[in-house]
Amino acid sequence: MAAAAAVVTPSGLEDGVSRSRGEGSGEVVVERGPGAAYHMFVVMEDLVEKLKLLHYEEELLRKNNLKPPSRHYFALPTNPGEQFYMFCTLAAWLINRAGRPFEQPQEYDDPNATISNILSELRSFGRTADFPPSKLKSGYGEHVCYVLDCLAEEALKYIGFTWKRPTYPVEELEEETVPEDDAELTLNKVDEEFVEEETDSEENFIDLNVLKAQTYRLDMNESAKQEDILESTTDAAEWSLEVERVLPQLKVTIRTDNKDWRIHVDQMHQHKSGIESALKETKGFLDKLHNEISRTLEKIGSREKYINNQLEHLVQEYRAAQAQLSEARERYQQGNGGVTERTRLLSEVTEELEKVKQEMEEKGSSMTDGAPLVKIKQSLTKLKQETVQMDIRIGVVEHTLLQSKLKEKSNMTRDMHATIIPESAIGSY
Repeated sequence: MAAAAAVVTPSGLEDGVSRSRGEGSGEVVVERGPGAAYHMFVVMEDLVEKLKLLHYEEELLRKNNLKPPSRHYFALPTNPGEQFYMFCTLAAWLINRAGRPFEQPQEYDDPNATISNILSELRSFGRTADFPPSKLKSGYGEHVCYVLDCLAEEALKYIGFTWKRPTYPVEELEEETVPEDDAELTLNKVDEEFVEEETDSEENFIDLNVLKAQTYRLDMNESAKQEDILESTTDAAEWSLEVERVLPQLKVTIRTDNKDWRIHVDQMHQHKSGIESALKETKGFLDKLHNEISRTLEKIGSREKYINNQLEHLVQEYRAAQAQLSEARERYQQGNGGVTERTRLLSEVTEELEKVKQEMEEKGSSMTDGAPLVKIKQSLTKLKQETVQMDIRIGVVEHTLLQSKLKEKSNMTRDMHATIIPESAIGSY
């Protein structure tokens, strides 16, 4: 499994990354290779496999009604808020699976406090986190994948899970079955089947030169013995049965190597001959088609010239008619512009006429109508009544004033007499 092969360091880098020390400074300079940017995708895939081993789909996702994350969920930015909530939920669940009590974070909790609690639990497992906590706020990236991967490993250690060596299935070699149709082994079949060989060093191969030499020696021995054999004592039926029994073992299967340059050259020659034969067949058809198209084009050109000559006067008449039509359109546009202007003036004059008519109607109605005269008469009678009332009030007021003046005058004379009498009386004494 890929998770067993990848070893992650605290900084989220693979152990295969080269490191060197700066001269005179003592600082470790990490040289990231070209594939370091894609390392978090590998870590994320390993994390998904580890979560499946922890049965997170049944124990976490279904209980909280969460969607299962994709294989690159925390490696690519999609929805930072949702990714951060998913990161906190997974981290809390993994810490609980690792045997440490940890409260499940809520949606409205302080993110800084949640991140600090997760990092403190991570350090309590003996893992280092030499990166700022703000790297985890986005909810994605190599640091998020690193934290979750470390917590998943601790959870697997807590439940006693160990990685085992992979077991590969043993491939059984199938016995080659020979059909009854290939009963004879001829040189033509050997030439057709001679295409591929020398692909695997472990496979056995047949040296044709050695085979030819052995065949030649057998032929020489048989030719030497033929002089001694005058007649055969072997039954033909038994001979046929023996031939049928031994024939599958005598079949020679020669595999070809597709990388051999000789095969490529043969294929090139075959393709060349096929192209040449196809070209010979199609060239005649193409030439015939070219000639037919040329003749058709010539006929079309001659017919077009004939039509142009016959219809030249009609074309001239059409052009003259087009010119007249354009002139008529111009005059129409000019006349239409004058009509529009006059229509506007007519509408203005009509509006003024309507206003004058309305004023005349109002004045005529006011002259013939007796309502204003009646109103004037009523006003006059009302004014007369008010005048009479005012006269009465004025008379009353004048009378009141006269009485008050007379009363004051009588009071004054009485006072004067009262002052004169005592003086005379005093004088008499």
